[in-house]
Amino acid sequence: MNTQNKKQSPYRREIYQRAITESFKKLDPRAMVRNPVMFVVEVGSVLTTALWIQALLGTGEAPTGFIGAIALWLWFTVLFANFSEAVAEGRGKAQAESLRKARQDTPAKKLRGEANDVQSALSRTEVVSSTALRKNDLYLVEAGDILPADGEIVA
Repeated sequence: MNTQNKKQSPYRREIYQRAITESFKKLDPRAMVRNPVMFVVEVGSVLTTALWIQALLGTGEAPTGFIGAIALWLWFTVLFANFSEAVAEGRGKAQAESLRKARQDTPAKKLRGEANDVQSALSRTEVVSSTALRKNDLYLVEAGDILPADGEIVA
């Protein structure tokens, strides 16, 4: 069995790089307070880190390695949650941008005529951008065409 390594697309790499920086920016308590559970974990991370520093100085109540491991685990939890949220936001924004771009670039076969006279309107079509379509405009969609806008099927 031959397996090939898939290279990450630049698109994904950009989303992940942006998500890494966003995950650190989201450590700001003013941003974390919007998510109460992760805010409490962050506060616990800060307190545990302070206890670890105290243990490093020799006055800790538990072994230094144990406190350090707990602090590291809590920080990892907070950063991973922020990273996951940032990736989801990045993908959502990219998808919305893609949809906006597709809407602007999609040609529509606009019919000139009224909805009650569809057959005569079919003979008079013009290709326009989907952004030029307005409410109550008729447009023709044939097999394989991309839908340029929402609407109702009238014929």
